[in-house]
Amino acid sequence: MVKSKNFIFDGGAATYFGTGILAFLITAFTAGLGYPWALCLFQKLKAKHTYIDGRRLKFTGGGFSLIGLWIKWMIFLIITLGIYSFWLIPSLQQWITEHTDFDE
Repeated sequence: MVKSKNFIFDGGAATYFGTGILAFLITAFTAGLGYPWALCLFQKLKAKHTYIDGRRLKFTGGGFSLIGLWIKWMIFLIITLGIYSFWLIPSLQQWITEHTDFDE
């Protein structure tokens, strides 16, 4: 298998593990309402260690900009007994992508 020279991820296990623990604690202690902040922690970590054509990515989203959507999505999930997840997952990926840019 040929490795890509255009896309590079240089993150390590220790930072990923530490971020995972922090994200879990934020989510657990807030009964899920802190998940937008936990998600943003992970996205910032992944973007910080990702390079495309030698240019580093940065994640510009924050928990406050996602919390309103997150609450709306959770209400729709409950009302539709989970069927809304087919729309939630692409919408969340769209939000993540729209808040990812090149670090200048």
